[in-house]
Amino acid sequence: MGALDDAHYNAVLENGVKLGRCEFEQEPETVAIEDAVKVLLRGLGEDINREGIRKTPLRVAKALREGTRGYKQNVKDIVQGALFPESGLETGVGHAGGAGGLVLVRDLDLFSYCESCLLPFQVKCHVGYIPSGQRVVGLSKLSRVADIFTKRLQDPQRLADDICSGLQNGINPTGVAVVLHCSHIHFPDSHSTFLPTHKRWVNVIVNSGSGSFRKPESTNWVDFFGLLRRPNITLHNIRSKTNNKDSWCPSRANTGPGVSSMDTAVTSIIRSLGQDPCRKELAGTPTRFVKWLMNFKESKLEMKLNGPGLGLGLGLSPLNTAGQVNLKIRSEVNLSLWSLCEHHLLPFYGSVHIGYISSEEASPVLKSLLQSIVHSHGFKLQVQERLTRQIAETVSRVLGGDVIVVVEANHTCMISRGIEKFGSNTGTIAVLGRFSNDPDARAEFLEMIPESS
Repeated sequence: MGALDDAHYNAVLENGVKLGRCEFEQEPETVAIEDAVKVLLRGLGEDINREGIRKTPLRVAKALREGTRGYKQNVKDIVQGALFPESGLETGVGHAGGAGGLVLVRDLDLFSYCESCLLPFQVKCHVGYIPSGQRVVGLSKLSRVADIFTKRLQDPQRLADDICSGLQNGINPTGVAVVLHCSHIHFPDSHSTFLPTHKRWVNVIVNSGSGSFRKPESTNWVDFFGLLRRPNITLHNIRSKTNNKDSWCPSRANTGPGVSSMDTAVTSIIRSLGQDPCRKELAGTPTRFVKWLMNFKESKLEMKLNGPGLGLGLGLSPLNTAGQVNLKIRSEVNLSLWSLCEHHLLPFYGSVHIGYISSEEASPVLKSLLQSIVHSHGFKLQVQERLTRQIAETVSRVLGGDVIVVVEANHTCMISRGIEKFGSNTGTIAVLGRFSNDPDARAEFLEMIPESS
């Protein structure tokens, strides 16, 4: 979808200090990332001067530097002045007797960048602490402390440990408990995209405790999960630290030599973010990222459509509805979509729904063809509006001129840029032939789209 509003952009890179647009663009780190992104775009066969991606290097630099600003922030700057006394806590006993108890903040929606592949992953954070003495912290500050550590290249377990130790050292409570539900996008390769069993997300739940929460058998954990009230999050289904790391990132299976110039470019990006590319957790990251990115190298759509078992090679020809009877609006819904936003080089995914007019029911062969068309247009640098129109125009070559296409997609750039909007979904529509001037036909097709898609 659209780019960041460049005219109003301000980068917050260190302890709340804002950098104006011109100052940010001239910084060596920004320039180095832009140069590296240009190498990656050329490696994908793109023209870096094309209007749609001319500003992509700067947009990527903004997103990455903003998304890793946590390296230049610290907890003390956040909680300093946010601690306030609470009567009775200095003795551990309140006015009516009894002791101060657990403070829990649920469902903090955050995101971080996976250190194994540089793709953003979603984090649902639950954090609790038991105050000690007079040190009670404002609840909004807990979210800001967690955000410091998510805005780094991370692994789920280390992220939980970092948040936990940061709060323990920053506010000195009796104990801190952190539970994270992390979701990493599982982008398919050119083969698994057609498999109905392919899962879009890899999920893992991790926890960390300090002080009175250090021992897993502590009764304080019982209080934590009792107050959390999330049936899918219990001590029993939290993955162990030992087996989490190897199965977390889907790209960790990618091995072998990479494309040297593109690998070097990604190494430069990591170094520009203030990290050591030789750190063992980052050693294979450039190769893994490049292998993932090369899924989107520009290819000829005609070759895919005429290839074995795909598209027009199946002998299908455009439908001719002239003179036919019993014409009805037919549909193929929930075709799987995967693509890459050309503005930010971040993935988006969703479903495509296609309507057409015919006297015959859809066949498995036709569904396979339509999925191939969606796949061919999706696996390249795209914007959703153009993608929707391209699918409609290609489908019309097979099914005649009366075609309607609806694309519903989730964009990871919506959660890993400044707006950080979780759960948002974007719908676009393209209409040809009768659907362009018959609102009743459009309405009939739209009713065929399942609400849960």
